Amino acid sequence: MDKDMNRLKVVLAEKKRTNRWLAEQLGKDQATISKWCTNTSQPGLETLYQIAKLLGIEVQELLQPVEKVLGKASLKTHNEKVEI
Repeated sequence: MDKDMNRLKVVLAEKKRTNRWLAEQLGKDQATISKWCTNTSQPGLETLYQIAKLLGIEVQELLQPVEKVLGKASLKTHNEKVEI
């Protein structure tokens, strides 16, 4: 199962920005940004919106598709079993 939930590292490279630049813009430690880029931890939703704004992109561009994160999933109604 692929656990990479965000595409921050890829998007920063595409935009020719560094972890250091993002850390300075957000007032965060570079180690925190590094953890986000390696998907060791994840930024909060509000922070994702801040990052998207700084990079001039939609927040969806920072996220992996659900299918890639969870694998093929069969979701049923709330009364039925959910298979992942």
